[in-house]
Amino acid sequence: MKNLKTTFSILIFTMLTLTVTSCKNDTKKTDSNGEMQSMEMNTEMSHDNDNASSNERQIAASTQKNDATSEIIDSYLQIKNTLVADDKDGAAKGGTAMITAFSNFDMTTLKGETHKEYMEIIESAKEHAEHIVKSDIAHQREHFEVLSTDVNDLITLLGTEKTLYQDFCPMANNNKGAYWLSEVEEIKNPYFGAKMMKCGSIKKQIN
Repeated sequence: MKNLKTTFSILIFTMLTLTVTSCKNDTKKTDSNGEMQSMEMNTEMSHDNDNASSNERQIAASTQKNDATSEIIDSYLQIKNTLVADDKDGAAKGGTAMITAFSNFDMTTLKGETHKEYMEIIESAKEHAEHIVKSDIAHQREHFEVLSTDVNDLITLLGTEKTLYQDFCPMANNNKGAYWLSEVEEIKNPYFGAKMMKCGSIKKQIN
C-alpha cells in the first residue's frame, strides 16, 4: 500500500512538472511572437520614414535666363564659399543676406502653381538660412545641405542667368552623400572645408 501511494505521488509530481514546463514554453512562444511583431512594426515604420524622407518636389524645369533669382543665388554662394573657408561668421552673414534677398524678391510676377511652389521652397530655405545665422559651423553645414536642395529647386522652377555646377560629395551627410551648387568648375567642398577640400565631383552644369 505504501508503495502504491509513493508511485501515485510520483505520477502527480511528474504531471505537475510537465504542466509547468508547458506553460513556460507557451510564454516563451508568446514573447517571441510579440517580439517578432514589434520588430515587423518597427521595420514598417522605418520603411515609411525612408519613403517620406525620399520624397522630392516635382517641379517642371525652367530653361529661361532669369536674373530675378540672382540675389538669392549670390547669398547662397556667399554661404557656400565661407563654409569652404571654414568661416562660421562669414556663413552667418551669408544667411542674413539670403533672408534679405527673400524679402527683396518680387513675388507679384509669380502666378498659380509657380507661386505655390515658390512659397514652399522659400519657406524651407528661409528656415535653414535662419539656422545658419545662429548655429555653429557643424550645424551650419547640416542646414546648408537642405538649403542646397531648396536653391536647386528654386533654379529649376524659375531659372537663372548664371552658369552653375551641381557638385556631389559621397562622404558628406554621414557617407550618404550630399550636393551643392558652385559658380566655379574647381571642386571646393563646403561640407568639409580644409579637411577634404577636393572631395567631390561635378554632376552637371546648369546653363
